[in-house]
Amino acid sequence: MDFPKLKSIIEGLLFLSGEEGLSVKQIAEIVDQRVELVTDAIEEMITDFSRQGRGVQILKIAGVVQLGTLPEHASYFEKLAYSPARTSLSQAALETLAIVAYRQPITRVEIEEIRGVKSERAIHTLVNKDLIVEVGRAEAIGRPILYGTTKSFLDYFGLASIKDLPEPGLFEDSENLEEETQLLFNKLDIQQTNFGDQGGQHELGYEDNAGSLEQDRAADSQDDSSNSSSSS
Repeated sequence: MDFPKLKSIIEGLLFLSGEEGLSVKQIAEIVDQRVELVTDAIEEMITDFSRQGRGVQILKIAGVVQLGTLPEHASYFEKLAYSPARTSLSQAALETLAIVAYRQPITRVEIEEIRGVKSERAIHTLVNKDLIVEVGRAEAIGRPILYGTTKSFLDYFGLASIKDLPEPGLFEDSENLEEETQLLFNKLDIQQTNFGDQGGQHELGYEDNAGSLEQDRAADSQDDSSNSSSSS
């Protein structure tokens, strides 16, 4: 494998791995190349990204390599995250939030097993809106991130603790996922006290995003395909 192709593949792998990233050893196993060669490629990519003024950078944190944004662009990312046009959540994000609420701590892979579709974009949205947060690492290969709900989640719905969620035990599989999600947020909205000025249902957008689960899954799959192509 020539060096430019190796770097291109590594960039795609880092893009797909998201915030969980990959270790050099994992990358080497995937591309079937020596660890030393992969290390050299990553070091060269770090230099290339910086020299070319790219909008992302390669980070090495606790033995994991991942793509990250530039700190100097943070103000623009905040505008995107908190733009009024993005206040509502998609059906995919609502389903993911409901699953995390009931099954936390939970990994991205476990969420995707329940939903039956990639959920990285939905997770990023929920993290940006401070509704879920990283709460630890699972004792599994690659030490995947565990997610849980935040105090902001509890505050928004007027819950004293996660134990106050209605009907525990839902969201075990995807058979009735859309129905159960709507039921949960309808009940949580009824439970809310003194939170009416925050926008209620339309803040999270579960009435404005009442499309079918199949439509959301198709959209997610299309985005995953586009992302994979654009990152190659």
